[in-house]
Amino acid sequence: MATSETNSSPARAAGAQTLARGLRALELIAQTPGGMTIQDVAVELGVHRSIATRLLSTVAEFRLINRGPDGRYRAAGGLAALAREVYAGLRDQATPPMRQLANTLGASVALFVAEAEDAVAVAVVEPADAPLRVAFRQGGRHPLDRGAAGYALLAAQPERPGENPRVTEARQRGYVISFGEVAPGFWGLGVPLTRPVNEQAACLTLISASRELVESAPDSLLKVATELSSYAI
Repeated sequence: MATSETNSSPARAAGAQTLARGLRALELIAQTPGGMTIQDVAVELGVHRSIATRLLSTVAEFRLINRGPDGRYRAAGGLAALAREVYAGLRDQATPPMRQLANTLGASVALFVAEAEDAVAVAVVEPADAPLRVAFRQGGRHPLDRGAAGYALLAAQPERPGENPRVTEARQRGYVISFGEVAPGFWGLGVPLTRPVNEQAACLTLISASRELVESAPDSLLKVATELSSYAI
């Protein structure tokens, strides 16, 4: 029995590597609006084109990606169907007041959650008549240790030893403002939400090129954050 387990270890390791590559390929394609060619994926993964071809064909079988007439792979309907169920309750409750905020203030509003050491946008609402739009989208992510969203998410969690003073500020004031840390030239206003125990930390973030707008908006975001925090979402 020990010999059999030893012999199977390389196979398990190879299987884990293949899975990791397939998931990474899916992530890369989902984050590239224009799609990626087989060669693009091969270069990013550091593998031979033949390996990339097999990986993409397998992922495509599950309708998570699709190869277009131009030969480029893009995210497909299967991935969207899975994504709709992720944080669905939180998004459903948050989206209407986020849309009202975005239209009233004339700035983009995003709902972020903390996943491991990343801040992930699970909903992004832009004002209806905005002359300038932020190049940010649902599913976008950045490290927790930067930007208004990152600081607000960390503030929604228990205090960490040696935490950034910006996080302490967000916890004490109920909000935090940053500039150019995630999107160059843009200001961010992050407000942590109060979430049920064992649920991912979440926050609302206002994103604008106007410092004056962001500095005038904390009360508006705090009001919506308080309302959302009262829901069992």
